[in-house]
Amino acid sequence: MIKKCLTIAGSDCSGGAGIQADLKAFSANGVYGASVISSVVAENTCRVISVFNLPVSEIVAQIDAVFEDIEIDAVKLGMLPSAEIINAVADKLEQYKPKIVVCDPVLVATSGDALSFGDTVSVMKERLFKNVDLITPNISEAQALSGVEITSLDDFDRAAEIIMRENVKTLLIKGGDFDGDCVDILYSRSSKSVVFCGKRINSQNTHGTGCTLSSAIAANLAKGMDMPEAIEKAKAYVEAAIESSFTVGKGHSPVNHFYEYHIEKGKA
Repeated sequence: MIKKCLTIAGSDCSGGAGIQADLKAFSANGVYGASVISSVVAENTCRVISVFNLPVSEIVAQIDAVFEDIEIDAVKLGMLPSAEIINAVADKLEQYKPKIVVCDPVLVATSGDALSFGDTVSVMKERLFKNVDLITPNISEAQALSGVEITSLDDFDRAAEIIMRENVKTLLIKGGDFDGDCVDILYSRSSKSVVFCGKRINSQNTHGTGCTLSSAIAANLAKGMDMPEAIEKAKAYVEAAIESSFTVGKGHSPVNHFYEYHIEKGKA
């Protein structure tokens, strides 16, 4: 039977990030996708215009609707823009106890606009991280979570040591925004760190890459891969999606989630 994944995240009306990217990544990686919308974001490839958070009761109702009917194999968490929403999601994770939870701690959009407000970082640490199997911050998010300025690979380790103290089981610090080689490092309580080296692709089409990567990892974990393999295959998927991307808007266009389908149709 096909594995089933749930994303709890914000909606991107331009289609490149958030819920829209998550569902595309789920489908492209061979799992069924369900969704819970936490916030409606009016954004495009250039900027965020407005953020409207759904009432917590509606977010909770969506989560209940999914779990009472569908056996979920993995949950991906994206934009949880307020402390109240984080607490509600944490409550539901503790209630339903999904097998796998991947958290992409979305704080800032690719455009640089804020997507998280108030004391969300402290509440994530207190309530959310203990219910999560993998956290996937980028450089700026890792800095916000740790208080460490990351300017070298040694700083990855320093930041990871601090973040892992917050009941974190497994941590992937993504180095896509880091100067030099594109390096991601996986930290775990039970094993040595694993370094993933990728090629740096000269492209502005990076809208939604964080959402896409974490969703692809969740899909791979749902299919039974171990953590390093799930990350390695997800990274390869995102690299190919960036390489085959096309221009959508005037700013940072999204990746091409269905590049395999488009290539095949082009050959037909």
